[in-house]
Amino acid sequence: MRKKKNVEINKDMIIDEVLALDDSLGDIFLGFGMHCIFCHLGMEETIEEAALVHQVDVDFLVQKLNEAYKEKNSKK
Repeated sequence: MRKKKNVEINKDMIIDEVLALDDSLGDIFLGFGMHCIFCHLGMEETIEEAALVHQVDVDFLVQKLNEAYKEKNSKK
């Protein structure tokens, strides 16, 4: 998997796009009780749409995704 270092994850990204950046970000979704990563909707649903369905604060979720992504990429 090819990782892009200077990407800012945002609420309009499709879940699959996020997982394509780094599949370990799936753990963040799971931590919020969002099993979208295993669902066919992950291929077409945005982070914001999924957060709404699961009653998750989208801004907090995006913050955690970015923190995890940046932390992992800063080690390289």
